[in-house]
Amino acid sequence: MKIKYISTTLLVLLLVLFSGCAKKTVENKNTTTYILVRHSEKDLSDPTNGNPNLTEAGKKRSENLVNILANIKIDKVYSTKYARTLQTAEPIAKDRNIEVTKYDPKKLYDEEFQKQTTGKTSVIVGHSNTTPAFINKIIGQKKYDDIDEKDYSKLFIIKITGDVITDTVLNID
Repeated sequence: MKIKYISTTLLVLLLVLFSGCAKKTVENKNTTTYILVRHSEKDLSDPTNGNPNLTEAGKKRSENLVNILANIKIDKVYSTKYARTLQTAEPIAKDRNIEVTKYDPKKLYDEEFQKQTTGKTSVIVGHSNTTPAFINKIIGQKKYDDIDEKDYSKLFIIKITGDVITDTVLNID
């Protein structure tokens, strides 16, 4: 499978979303941003392996996330404990010289997590079921369903400024 690189138009859209566009006041330090992605393509050659590594296409997609997020200040990178999520998160963390923090997908968006991420921009790597569940917990509504097992292209952006929460989905395939 070939990985298609993000278009210039999509990159500009992403940058505009993060720039605060119309409200360039003190918003940035009071805004919490979550960038959530499902792990990249996993190796399905051994159906008995519950913790597979990424495929070559998955590794390329993970490296491409570094390019996609190049102009975004990232404070924290989170991943579940599984090889595929850690391998997806590691290129971003390495590029930013940030340690990957493991999170428990059974404790999504708890008080401690909110405290650690308030006013920061965090990348969160999860799974086809935990990523939408995490987003739904943040936005306080059941808006997103599980991601199709074959879909690795979604990048979700959640911004919280005061009581205003916005959510955006980009396809980066």
